Amino acid sequence: MTRPETSRTPAGERLGARSTRAQLFRILQLGFVGLAVVVVLVPFLWVAAASVKPAPALSAGPFEPFRPQLGWWSEVLASGVRASVVRSAVVGLATVGISVVAGSLGGYAISRFGTGGKTLRFGVLSGQMLPPAVLVIPLFLIAFQFGLNDSLPAVIAAHLTFVLPLTTWFLIGFFDAVPREYEEQARVDGYTRFQAFWKVVLPQVRPGIGAAAIFGFILSWNDLFYALILAGGRARTLPVAIAGFNTFRGVELGEMSVAILLSAVPVLIASFFVQRRLIQGLGAGGIKG
Repeated sequence: MTRPETSRTPAGERLGARSTRAQLFRILQLGFVGLAVVVVLVPFLWVAAASVKPAPALSAGPFEPFRPQLGWWSEVLASGVRASVVRSAVVGLATVGISVVAGSLGGYAISRFGTGGKTLRFGVLSGQMLPPAVLVIPLFLIAFQFGLNDSLPAVIAAHLTFVLPLTTWFLIGFFDAVPREYEEQARVDGYTRFQAFWKVVLPQVRPGIGAAAIFGFILSWNDLFYALILAGGRARTLPVAIAGFNTFRGVELGEMSVAILLSAVPVLIASFFVQRRLIQGLGAGGIKG
């Protein structure tokens, strides 16, 4: 009678130890997630609070009570920041549109036909090894030569230098994951090469295109260096406008906080909608359109 009890005791102890380790691991997971949430949210909440604080409260402690006011919002929205938001959106959308079209064709060519061999496959990101200061001077001279200095086309061309290679490199892996048998079957059904690419392959990589598009848009939206050098005047984008609140009199903290929120909120909204599109794309078959 005692042997079965002794034989079950070590097993029960092992199960109890595993359960304890699982609980500790779960607690550690929740702790790290909570820490990440705090690290991300606290600066955002601090900026949001600063955007509605009156001027005397901006220099007070973070936990000092204050009466919210929208004076900073009225001043910023009445200034040229709204136009800067529109210009940033135009630059981002144009950069992403060109990058997705060219990157899809380039990524497909590299993936399916081995264009450029392994040198091009891994060298497509070689431009990222160069610091932006190396490229901005030639870009500035070219823009000046064509009369495009302080204009949005100059900024779009500069953004393509880092968004297009990343988009192409990102999509190569997605095209590699699409079985070649899909295209072969489409060719048997009478599709041309381009029809097979358009109606068979692209629906399969739609999640990758969406992810590459939002990633490229965020990179373009947040760029300050190229926009400051190439369009720091009448065609300034939102990051340049935000930097403009750091004046010789000091940092205009209230107005800058409002502008930072205007810069962050559209990206968060776009990420939410793109995430939904990615989930829909993953569940869609779309072998033949």
